[in-house]
Amino acid sequence: MEFSNVYEDAVRADAYSRLEFPGTYYLAFRDLPAIITKHVRGRKALDFGCGSGRSARFLQRLGLQTIGIDISEEMVKRARKADPEGNYRVIKEGDFSIFEKNAFDCILSAFPFDNIPTMEKKVMNLRGLRDLLRDDGVLINLVSSPEIYTHEWTSFSTKDFPENRAAKSGDIVRIIQLDIEDKRPVTDILWTVESYRETYRTAQLKIVHVYRPLAKKKEPYDWVNETRIAPWTIYVLRRQ
Repeated sequence: MEFSNVYEDAVRADAYSRLEFPGTYYLAFRDLPAIITKHVRGRKALDFGCGSGRSARFLQRLGLQTIGIDISEEMVKRARKADPEGNYRVIKEGDFSIFEKNAFDCILSAFPFDNIPTMEKKVMNLRGLRDLLRDDGVLINLVSSPEIYTHEWTSFSTKDFPENRAAKSGDIVRIIQLDIEDKRPVTDILWTVESYRETYRTAQLKIVHVYRPLAKKKEPYDWVNETRIAPWTIYVLRRQ
């Protein structure tokens, strides 16, 4: 099975661009305002892997002056259409030369590391982002927990892919998004907690805090496994 960035596909990009924060996705963003309030000191933010701009718009609503960047022209087109006043730019993979170093108080990366396929490429991107942080800046890396690929969820299904259970760190895994019209499987890269810790050490980033948000029964969704298993992991990182 070959890995490819599914969001370069125009049909997928259209479907994903209409997605906001339903179901399981709600948990990915629910706690970010409190996390940002606790850890971020300034107002200049970068959204790495901004896609169609939903996470950049989320940061803007929190009062952060945000620039969104992505390697997918299809997604950036949709971000600009949805937010004509926003600042969205297409970059080449791992190339952050359009920015000055030490420029940002906060960098948010919401999901792109699920689609960066090797340790080498992950470290390359993390080192580039690290250099963009101010001395007291934080990088917030929101990623899929390994368990997301082996259970059923309000917004995702993996029951058709039992091979996911045998996957090791770095292997390709598949998952179906239930909240969009396009039901073709998404291919991601499984990356374990141990692998992330090694990746951060290699990139000279230190973990400040790790959050694993669980759902609450009173929340307005028909939860499946979200109240007992965290589908997402949020790493708060600083420069070493």
